Amino acid sequence: MMRVARPDDIDLMLDWAADEGWNPGLEDAAAFRAADPHGFFVTEAKGVPIAAISVVNHSASFAFLGLYLCKPEFRGLEIGYALWRHGLAHAGPRTVGLDGVAAQQGNYALSGFVRAGATHRLHGRIAAQRDPAIRAATAGDFSRLMELDRRATGVDRSRFLAVWFVQTATRRTLLLDTAYGPAGVVTIRQCRQGVKVGPLIARDAPAALRLLNAAAEIFDPDLIVDVPDSQSDLIAALEKSGFTCGFSTARMYRGTPPDVNGTLWGVATLELG
Repeated sequence: MMRVARPDDIDLMLDWAADEGWNPGLEDAAAFRAADPHGFFVTEAKGVPIAAISVVNHSASFAFLGLYLCKPEFRGLEIGYALWRHGLAHAGPRTVGLDGVAAQQGNYALSGFVRAGATHRLHGRIAAQRDPAIRAATAGDFSRLMELDRRATGVDRSRFLAVWFVQTATRRTLLLDTAYGPAGVVTIRQCRQGVKVGPLIARDAPAALRLLNAAAEIFDPDLIVDVPDSQSDLIAALEKSGFTCGFSTARMYRGTPPDVNGTLWGVATLELG
């Protein structure tokens, strides 16, 4: 039986993701659910979830697919694919994005997805450095930060970000302030292993590095950043300082890709885009 996931199911999905090595954040579930509480699905067998997927409708025109998981003993039985089709139906006519392992690109293409780029997971240490122009975000900043994100991603993700940008014990958001308002934003969060950064939005690579340096002071200078392959300047700078690429994913879309402005240097989460 396929059904909409309950809050405890989403916690289970994130545990499965951790088992697969995807390393979710310690407080991801609430922000994920806020994005679209009806966008998470499970298949049950004898009342127990055995497969899962998320197809989160961020806006009237865009959705993002992630957390596509099936317990190993049920793989190869078309159970996961049936849930895949069920989840995609939730998106309706929206463009749907995903970050998938490169080996599955052919399977995704069968469902109409077209590769538009890649995302590289970089891991390394960076100098922690305070910056007088960078400060903690407050609720009063959220509308401007959401606009920065909308321009960077081409998507209105306000429901997700309204929770993601809230300061918690394990997740913090900083902004780069100017006389004209915020010019950049970075969120850093503790994960099952280490800390991840995202979104990272800035006008250029030097500004992105300033935000990373400031973020490194919060939890740990040992950072994980999911960088779009189009941001070669940041990739080069991080690799020069010792960062290594753990793996890469294929960014694919079914439908018209969103219109972006080149200011996204780090993806918020591979599960929600």
